[in-house]
Amino acid sequence: MKLKRLGLWLVELFVAICLLGLALFWVYDKPLPEGSDEAGADELARRMMAAIDDSAWQRTGAVTWTFRGAHQHLWDRQRNLARVRWDDYEVLLDLASKEGIARNGGQPVGVDALEPLLAKAWALWCNDAFWLNPISKLFDHGTRRQLSGSKLLVTYTEGGVTPGDSYLWTVGDDGLPTAWQMWTSIIPLGGIKTSWEDWITLETGAKISTRHHTFVGDLDLGNIHGGTTLADLEPGPDPFAELVAMLEGN
Repeated sequence: MKLKRLGLWLVELFVAICLLGLALFWVYDKPLPEGSDEAGADELARRMMAAIDDSAWQRTGAVTWTFRGAHQHLWDRQRNLARVRWDDYEVLLDLASKEGIARNGGQPVGVDALEPLLAKAWALWCNDAFWLNPISKLFDHGTRRQLSGSKLLVTYTEGGVTPGDSYLWTVGDDGLPTAWQMWTSIIPLGGIKTSWEDWITLETGAKISTRHHTFVGDLDLGNIHGGTTLADLEPGPDPFAELVAMLEGN
C-alpha cells in the first residue's frame, strides 16, 4: 500500500509540475516582435550610450564586480584579461585566446581539470560581463538594431556563448533603460521582462545598473568599481603576472 501511495503521489506531483509549466508558458511566453526603422533604432541606441556615458566606459581600463554574490570578477580591459573566482576556484583567463591558469583552493589543478574550468570561467565571464554593461555593445560587429514601436530591439547574430539572442529595451526619457525583455536560447520562455534600476556612477564616470528584478526574484551586481588602470583597483604586484608570463612563453 505504501508503494502504491508513493506512486500515486509521484504521478500527482508530475501532473502538478506539468500544469505549472503550462501556466508559466501561457502567462509569460511571448513571441519575438518584429522590428523596422534601423535608422531610428541607431538614433535611440546612441542616446542610450550617451546616457550611460559610453566615452567614460571606454576610458575604464579595469573593472571589478560580483554577480549575484557568487562570482567575483576582475577585468583588465586594457590587456583583455580576466580573473574569475567562484567557490574555491580561481581562473586567470586570456579572453582572446581563452588560455589560462586555474586553481582550486589555491593549488594548481591537474591537466584533466584545466580545460573544463577554463570553459566555465569563460562562460561565467561572458554572461556576467554582459549584464554589467550590454549597452556598450549595441554597435558590436554582428549586432542588428531595429525599432519595435518606441522600443529598441537588439539581436546579437554572433559572439558570446549563445549567439542569436534578442533583447527588447524599454528606454526612459533620460535615455537610460528601465527594462528589457529577453529571447535567449538558455531560457525556454520568450519575452521574460527584467528591470534595469539602481544606477550607480563608477569612479571613471560610466553608469552601471546594479539591480534587475524578474518574476522569480532579483539579480544583483555588487562591489562594482572602475579605474582608468588596473593599478587603480589593485595597487601592488600585477595579479595577472603569472598568466602574462605563460602567454609570452607560448
